[in-house]
Amino acid sequence: MNDGTDGPGQPTILVVDDEPDMLRLVEAILLEQGYRVILAKGADNAIRAFEKMPKRPDLILTDVVMPGMSGPALVDHLLGLDPNIRVLFMSGYDDRQIVQKYVVERGFALIPKPFTLQKLGAVVAEVLHNTPESQQSSAN
Repeated sequence: MNDGTDGPGQPTILVVDDEPDMLRLVEAILLEQGYRVILAKGADNAIRAFEKMPKRPDLILTDVVMPGMSGPALVDHLLGLDPNIRVLFMSGYDDRQIVQKYVVERGFALIPKPFTLQKLGAVVAEVLHNTPESQQSSAN
């Protein structure tokens, strides 16, 4: 796992999920694609990691549904600390109402689980190239 302090050219991604296997899978995919990755198991750990980072991450990749604080609540908190962070949600739940209300309607990108290595790479690259104000929900 990387602490986000390596070389200047690589985007840093803070990955948040409550499932250790998902964290390891996403980390392996993103490292293979040249990103720096910081993992956080759950929202509380993500907030602590975010506050300790010497430089803000280029992207927050978080699960929507987690025990305790949800992904959308986490993002609201982190946007309060830095309104310019880019966000990509991931969700394995097929409850479109929850996802629509808390993610898509607010203009955030979403990638459904399970996803392929290629799909995750493409969506991450797309979100990183968008400005935070123009984050699109076209990743579905």
